[in-house]
Amino acid sequence: MRIVLTGATGYIGSSVLAALVARGHDVIAPVRSAASAATATGAGATAVVGDITDASFLVPLLQNADAAIHLAASRAGDGPQFDGAVADAVISAFSGSGKPYVHTGGLWIHGPSDDLTEETPFAPPALVAWREGVESRLEAADLALSIVEPGIVYGHAAGIPASLADAPRDAEGRLTVVGDGTQHWATVHVHDVADLYALIVESPVPAGRMLALSGQNPTVAELGEAFAGGPVVPEGADASRARLGAAYADALMLDQQGRGAKARSLGWTPSRASLLEEIRAGHYAAARE
Repeated sequence: MRIVLTGATGYIGSSVLAALVARGHDVIAPVRSAASAATATGAGATAVVGDITDASFLVPLLQNADAAIHLAASRAGDGPQFDGAVADAVISAFSGSGKPYVHTGGLWIHGPSDDLTEETPFAPPALVAWREGVESRLEAADLALSIVEPGIVYGHAAGIPASLADAPRDAEGRLTVVGDGTQHWATVHVHDVADLYALIVESPVPAGRMLALSGQNPTVAELGEAFAGGPVVPEGADASRARLGAAYADALMLDQQGRGAKARSLGWTPSRASLLEEIRAGHYAAARE
């Protein structure tokens, strides 16, 4: 397949690119700069420099493709406008075509839950409340649509979990953790996520909404203890909001657990080490220094 992949040089996108190339797909990577073009080309993609929010650039790329995956994210904090422009281009190019389009959403849109599924009602924190508007437009269009909702993505000593090691320490030198630390994070390895994107774009039937979850749901306190190698203390909600900003802190304080059973029905089997295992094995050692 000839697949347009936005965000091909990003954290998740670079893993998705590797998975698609390994499966023999021809990947077209729209990128922002010559440097990103060189990175994408080196990873096996055909890079095209341009602005994906410009319909005159993106629509022709999509029209000449068999499928598309959107993983790029705004760098300017204008998520609604950025994703909205991509959605407009996809609707223009793919409507009625039956070509697979895989959009990237996020788990936070569902709010707190100890048993997350694709049917869990939306209760988003302010940080991601805008996603529902963009996704509802895509769902209303005549598209072969899948929306992947990754959990907290980890791997390569990167992703949100790496930031836990940067939290302040108390007077006794103990690492503090976001909020009260009892909240669970529904996690997934970046390579497992990439495998799921590849399975979905290759499927003859669109997946609709799909949670990408490993089934491992550690508490933030457990993660902090693995980083610290000993006891941690809660930072408290107000202190976390002051340090990280209220919108981001409120998202990180969501208590979410899930298994991702629907994704497994496609034959997806997350196989990488859990986040706790990676931290304890020293894969995040650089993040602790």
